[in-house]
Amino acid sequence: HLPSMRTPTEMIVGLVLCPCGLLLTLTGTLAPSWRKVSLVPDQPMDVVWEQGIWDICRERQSTHDRLCGQADGLGYFEQVPVRVAQGLMPSSLVVTVLGLVVAALGVRCWQPEPRHLLAGVAGLVLLLSGLMSLVPSSWYTQELWALPAPPGSTLTVGYSLVLSYLGSCLEILGGLALALSFHHCCKER
Repeated sequence: HLPSMRTPTEMIVGLVLCPCGLLLTLTGTLAPSWRKVSLVPDQPMDVVWEQGIWDICRERQSTHDRLCGQADGLGYFEQVPVRVAQGLMPSSLVVTVLGLVVAALGVRCWQPEPRHLLAGVAGLVLLLSGLMSLVPSSWYTQELWALPAPPGSTLTVGYSLVLSYLGSCLEILGGLALALSFHHCCKER
C-alpha cells in the first residue's frame, strides 16, 4: 500500500487561514486606528484623532494632513485595556510565528507522509495565539466608549480593531483545522 501524496484538507485550510490571520493581526497591532475620535470640541470639524495601542494620530480630513506621535493628554495609554493590548498583541504574533514553524514541520511538503501529531500541536498553538489576540480586541471593544476622550466628541471603531478581530478569528479557525490532525494520529494507533 503506497502512501497517498495528497496533503490532508484540514492542513491546507490551516496553512492558508493562519498566515492570513497573522497578516491581519500584525496590521491591526501596528496601525494606529483602534478608535476614531471626531467632532472634537475646540477643533476644526474635519479633524479626526485616530488612537491605536502604540500611537495617536491627528488627521485633517479636508487636506489629508496627518500627524502622528500626538501627546496623550487624557491618559489613554494608561488605561488597562490599552496596556493589556500592548502586551498580548505582540505576544500573539510571536506565538503565531512559532505555531506556523511547527505547522510547516508537521505538514508534508518535502516528506512522504505528514506528521499528524506535530500538525495537531501546531493547531493548538495557533488556536492559543488567536485567543491571545481576540481577548484584547474584545476587551477594547467593550471599553471603547469608557476610555478617556474629549467630552462631546464622537467615538467610532477604527479599522485596526476590525483587522485584529478578523485576524484572531482566522487564526482560531486555522488552528482548529490543524488540530483536526489529531484525528489521523489516533486512527494510526
